[in-house]
Amino acid sequence: MQAMKSLFVCSFLFSFLSVSTTTTPDTITPSRSMRDGETLVSAGGSFQLGFFRPGTSKGRYLGIWYSVHTETVVWVANRERPLGDSSGVLKVTEQGVLVLLNSTNTIVWSSNSSTTAGNPVSQLMDSGNLVLKDGNETNPDKFLWQSFDYPCDTFLPEMKLGWDLVTGLERYLSSWRSTDDPAPGEFSSRMDRHGFPQVVTMKGAKIMSRPGSWNGLHFTGYPYHPQTQSNPALEYEIVLNKDEAYYEYRLLNTSMFSRYVLNPSGTAQQFTWVYQTHRWELSSAVQADKCQNYALCGAYTTCRVNVSPKCACLKGFVPKSPKDWNSGYWSDGCVRKIPLACSSGDGFLNYTGVKLPDTSSSWYNKSMSLKECNGLCLNNCSCTAYANLDIREGGTGCLLWFGNLTDMTQFTSGGGGGQDLYVRMAASELDHIEEKSKFNKKKLPGILISSAVFLVVTLLIGLILYIRNKKLRNHG
Repeated sequence: MQAMKSLFVCSFLFSFLSVSTTTTPDTITPSRSMRDGETLVSAGGSFQLGFFRPGTSKGRYLGIWYSVHTETVVWVANRERPLGDSSGVLKVTEQGVLVLLNSTNTIVWSSNSSTTAGNPVSQLMDSGNLVLKDGNETNPDKFLWQSFDYPCDTFLPEMKLGWDLVTGLERYLSSWRSTDDPAPGEFSSRMDRHGFPQVVTMKGAKIMSRPGSWNGLHFTGYPYHPQTQSNPALEYEIVLNKDEAYYEYRLLNTSMFSRYVLNPSGTAQQFTWVYQTHRWELSSAVQADKCQNYALCGAYTTCRVNVSPKCACLKGFVPKSPKDWNSGYWSDGCVRKIPLACSSGDGFLNYTGVKLPDTSSSWYNKSMSLKECNGLCLNNCSCTAYANLDIREGGTGCLLWFGNLTDMTQFTSGGGGGQDLYVRMAASELDHIEEKSKFNKKKLPGILISSAVFLVVTLLIGLILYIRNKKLRNHG
């Protein structure tokens, strides 16, 4: 899902009041269930499945947590229906359905798997994925059900964030309601399929932030430094085809633990387990800068990291509401000085190092060249900008925007973020910008020479005064 990387303390370290003392193999079957007080341990020992009570909650839940830190829960089954006591039982039915029963044998939660199996088995994988399958089946595509298809607040390696376009299944994160309540909160992280698919964090139906579109190497909204990422511990990928649209990441070092968490306040954080300190280290947080707030500056603007004021109009644009703009309210954005002419000729102004705009009103093609992309945009009066879809190997593919350009960030030169974007402008406006640029270039040598002369004269005067004062002191 920028896609999809040093900071504070994990807010998801829960106080366990359960007494899970008995461990069982990594599988349960129709003849072997798991009761409250027992835990299922994955074959490699990385994860455990059992019953717990978070914080001050009085309810008990079935969940999965890390063996190295049992307070870190990554998945909860009965998020909205806690058990009232310690009589919970997890079973696999003869038909191949995973069910959680309470003291009256009422089903509190089930896997709702519709396919039957001759030899149903539920297994906790070393990836943290709880699966339901037929016998010794190892192909994930043939699993009857898996917890990775129904994430909670935690995004784990090998988990998919996005869509199964064949079945219509959406896999997305939803925050806990609070640190004591694992019920779905008001924040979610998901993949928006409109236009070129992008990962967004939402509060209800409103977008709060997005890491920028994926360009083959990184999310354009995050700084990227190739020299520090030549041997990364994580590998990221976005998959787009006729059957699926999803974002995932994998561990290149399988001995480490890494997780992304959407906390109850809506902040997405990445944690890495440090064996030396036995603690989770926060390695990134999405909303570390105000520019991560979605569309902070409005249309046709750039948000500038570590610069004040934060917002600036694109070249050839002016604030839509000057009074509001000057008072620090930028949401109305900017408008063109000169309208597009289309039939009488337009051109493009190149911006470098920018977080690409919201792609919900975009179109893309994976095989076109940048030159073909330019022509396609120029011949469509509704097209407002274009860029390479993938920047690897010199750049491939075409990404076109239609309508307003929103949620752009300008990274400083050498900052390592963003990529090139070509914004459509009226030909007369481009001429004006070019003339202004040439004028500034002509003035630059004169300014540099004047500054140098002023500096030399100042040094000479200082030297003369120093020598004169020294002679006077010697004479005295």
